[in-house]
Amino acid sequence: MMSNQHKIPQATAKRLPLYYRFLNNLHIQGKSRVSSKELSDAIKVDSATIRRDFSYFGALGKKGYGYNVEYLLGFFRKTLDQDENTPVALIGVGNLGTAFLNYNFTKNNNTKIEIAFDADKRKVGNTIGDIQVHHIDELEDHLDKISVAILTVPVSEAQNITDRLVDAGISGILNFTPARITVPDSIRVHHIDLAVELQSLVYFMKHYPLNDDEDI
Repeated sequence: MMSNQHKIPQATAKRLPLYYRFLNNLHIQGKSRVSSKELSDAIKVDSATIRRDFSYFGALGKKGYGYNVEYLLGFFRKTLDQDENTPVALIGVGNLGTAFLNYNFTKNNNTKIEIAFDADKRKVGNTIGDIQVHHIDELEDHLDKISVAILTVPVSEAQNITDRLVDAGISGILNFTPARITVPDSIRVHHIDLAVELQSLVYFMKHYPLNDDEDI
């Protein structure tokens, strides 16, 4: 990743995978160039924000020409380490966990669930989406080469499992439980509470109606 990556705002960093996905789709379609307005219309981010995001990386486009799709795609592939595989562990094979295993981030080049764990003995030993489910008691035995985990366990087990993941060397956790887990400062956690996101959506629908000039 680029040496000046620490200078990029976190909001910009979160949009980079979105840019990469759209550019990859354009490349597959055979499109050679794209304007910031076309990007804006497709991914629902205003063009001024896109130009500002891209400006952190230097001159990526030319005024009056737009952006070269193949060049941008290669640039963001390198920036996002798309040529480096990142194996992921899934903890909790309930309904949501099962859906993740069946989907397994098929649109991503470098991120894939490679192992899953659950406490239910009826699920242990099964293969879901080509991924074998191991018993949660074996967690520490299979994480040697894994640094990222997805957490989809019951709330009551979230902190205990998190502590075990930290002790096993996991450095990033995508937490889909409502629990606000506690980790050392060296561990990055992204919380995704679907209930909270849905409540937020409904609230904004009622109190912040969209118009042509607004991007929530």
